[in-house]
Amino acid sequence: GRASAPLAALSQVLRLERSRRTAIVFPLQKLERYLAPGTDTARFRLFQPGLAALQRAEALFRSDRGHPIDYVSSAVRMDHAPPPALPEVCFIGRSNVGKSSLIRALFSLAPEVEIRVSKTPGHTKKMNFFKVGKYFTLVDMPGYGYRAPQDFVEMVEAYLQERHNLKRTFLLVDSVVGLQKTDHIAVEMLEEFGIPYVMVLTKIDRASRGLLLKNVLEIQEFVKENTQGCFPQLFLVSSVEFSGVHLLRCFVAHVTGNLPTVEAC
Repeated sequence: GRASAPLAALSQVLRLERSRRTAIVFPLQKLERYLAPGTDTARFRLFQPGLAALQRAEALFRSDRGHPIDYVSSAVRMDHAPPPALPEVCFIGRSNVGKSSLIRALFSLAPEVEIRVSKTPGHTKKMNFFKVGKYFTLVDMPGYGYRAPQDFVEMVEAYLQERHNLKRTFLLVDSVVGLQKTDHIAVEMLEEFGIPYVMVLTKIDRASRGLLLKNVLEIQEFVKENTQGCFPQLFLVSSVEFSGVHLLRCFVAHVTGNLPTVEAC
């Protein structure tokens, strides 16, 4: 197994000075100070859990003997998928969006879980199922766009329409390039099927502050004007610096029913 990275655990983040700590846990709030006066910031703070909720969520992502986190199986067709016994979340996005890297960051406190991260886009060709104890299942979906599997649409549409235990779909968008044509197609599919989803902006460590702010505001406006099933708050993450990873763990715990009350900090 691999060692967990620095800042993978909240206890490590809490040792940082306050502004750095806030930037790691709530990266969207870090951008607020650069907004024009009078800008509505309600969508920046819709999900703002306190420390206790963040810690409870982290415990779900930390494996131990009584709480195993395991790769279950892979599937290319729904009849190969494991039984829908637990609440489920799935992660989808363009082939080079950093999906596997983010899932590895989420599971960094369970180093025995092997998430393959390839330098070649389109590495994930199947739906990969990971069981988090007796609490929920996380599904890594194949990437769309460049080098997508031939039967991608058939596989993903069937999953989204048939998986009745699916609680939330996480649609990953590259924060450097913003929404692309293939992302718009994914949004249309989720909207058409009535699937509740949330947008996660990846690789924020690679975007300049100005570019990140521009893309955040543009995507927020897109969500407000063009979607009904998308959670109004964006989630910003860096799998390298662990920015936003703790908050995303908490949101996953919340939407799977494992964190019923989330007190604000």
